Amino acid sequence: MSTLTTPAGRLRALARAEFTLLGRSRATLLTAVLIPLALPFSLRSVVDGMDVEDVGLSAGLVLLPAAIGFALLFGVYSALVGIYTARREELVLKRLRTGELRDAEILGGTALPVGVTGIVQCLVLVAGSTVVLDLPAPRAPHLAVLGLLSGLVMCAALAAVTAALTRTVESAQVTTLPFVLVSMALSGVTVPLELLPDRLASVCELLPLSPVITLIRGGWTGDLSAYEALGTLTTALAWTVLAVFAVGRWFRWEPRR
Repeated sequence: MSTLTTPAGRLRALARAEFTLLGRSRATLLTAVLIPLALPFSLRSVVDGMDVEDVGLSAGLVLLPAAIGFALLFGVYSALVGIYTARREELVLKRLRTGELRDAEILGGTALPVGVTGIVQCLVLVAGSTVVLDLPAPRAPHLAVLGLLSGLVMCAALAAVTAALTRTVESAQVTTLPFVLVSMALSGVTVPLELLPDRLASVCELLPLSPVITLIRGGWTGDLSAYEALGTLTTALAWTVLAVFAVGRWFRWEPRR
């Protein structure tokens, strides 16, 4: 049996093709690679003006999760919304469905190159932050890994949901804004939830990206108890399951005319 007829073989073939297309798209590369790497540096002066020490944090413990958050928002979520929309409008998804590939394999294989790029970005950000921001080694690295992986899967699923509502590649710049802006402002990306009023923080903890940032930051601080980590991870999984259900129900494989 040919390896291409196995799920792993089909995923590899599709991911290889998507890697090629990703390398040819300068606009997508700019969104997926350069913006997440550049944005955190613009926050340094803002973070220096915050009283993060009062809540047991440092500039590095704020900037590193923020940088990873930007990588997820721009490098994974926003980039994938544009990719899914473009492949649908170009009839690529429709043609893929006529072959052996299953729906989940098509969406997963399309997202795989962007996900790998996001992981590499995060590793670069961790290494850079360790050197530049004098960040110590994570006290609970498993929490940081869980946070990153859950964030990648969630952002990929939410990207497919947003693509279902997006008519053109150009309009993806608008349809991605609500999730990006809300996450940046209220999910602990630019302002740690510890600095928000208690009632507002309790609401913000339930936003999709909040548990991801909390787990990543908790991986370095080691302050999360097992109960808190489990509750945070449950919130992330709940959003992911909800997004996957929405994709199965409303994702469009035909061009929106």
